[in-house]
Amino acid sequence: MQLAGNQDISVIIVNWNRRQLLARCLASLMRQREANLEIIVVDNGSSDGSLEMVESEFGRGQPFPVRLIANSYNRGFCAANNQGIALARHPWVALINNDAEADPDWAASLLEAAQSRPDVGMVASKILVYDEPGRIDKVGHLVYFDGQNRGRGSGEFDHGQYDQLEEVAWPDGCAAAYRKAMLEEIGGFDEDFFAYADDAELGLRARLAGWRALYTPRAVVRHHRGATLGLRSFQRLVLIERNRVLLAAKLFPWILLFFNPLFYAARLLAGAWAAILGKGEIGRYPSWKDKLAAAAALLQGDLKALPLLPRMLAKRRQLRSIRRIGTWQTLQLLWRYRISLRKLSQQAI
Repeated sequence: MQLAGNQDISVIIVNWNRRQLLARCLASLMRQREANLEIIVVDNGSSDGSLEMVESEFGRGQPFPVRLIANSYNRGFCAANNQGIALARHPWVALINNDAEADPDWAASLLEAAQSRPDVGMVASKILVYDEPGRIDKVGHLVYFDGQNRGRGSGEFDHGQYDQLEEVAWPDGCAAAYRKAMLEEIGGFDEDFFAYADDAELGLRARLAGWRALYTPRAVVRHHRGATLGLRSFQRLVLIERNRVLLAAKLFPWILLFFNPLFYAARLLAGAWAAILGKGEIGRYPSWKDKLAAAAALLQGDLKALPLLPRMLAKRRQLRSIRRIGTWQTLQLLWRYRISLRKLSQQAI
């Protein structure tokens, strides 16, 4: 692979008590070709020996240097990534989850796409399911009109349908590259989100500021899905639901906020029907008791969003200084990258 321009990229990994997965992630980064990596591990107060593993196994004698930030407690995905971004020395910053493993040309492929156009601020990877490498986890994002977002292509078998370089709404934060100049202009991750939907909020905020996002099929990672909180974690559902409300309040046009309750009600009804059929996010839970608990977690997420709405509306006003596209263009963007209600309700996160 021949790269034009700068081959330097900073790679940030946020870790919390996933020592073995982190070791595999780092090992995959040490095998990267045609790119010069600076690796920054931000540890969120792990107690499983993650820090000691990084220092002993990746401290010296490796192809790329590893810098370690040790937090005393779990600051969340957003704050930890912001710490890494602040220390990053290179013009492009890549994120990779500690439960993902990168193919050898991952970083170089991100840079190749990133340098293709000056208005590209984000590059999405081709994320495959680790246990089923023929199945897609995410290749960019799609969004529904109540603020809920999903991975583009999630659950599909990979038969080449996403094997072209193309524009997408925004990348998934599991494995993505961001132009550091863009992050300095619009700000990093919103730390009120803590985790989940944070990449969608950052991506949509960047699009509103006039930046574009590309997807490259050559940047491949394989993802151990749900390794952080678990695919059936109720806490995970609470955060996902809470943050879709916060995202909409902060970034959606007012016309969509006016109709948000209707879109939300439609999603709940479609999700309930999917659960009866054993499909979708709630359908993942085996018993009716668990399904009801999952539904309660969604309601809890909505309630937890309410105290944060004044903060989101204040941030909404602050975004006027960076906004480059108007309401109509925003609606066109959301329509272009929409997910259908049927697919949303029948697809697990």
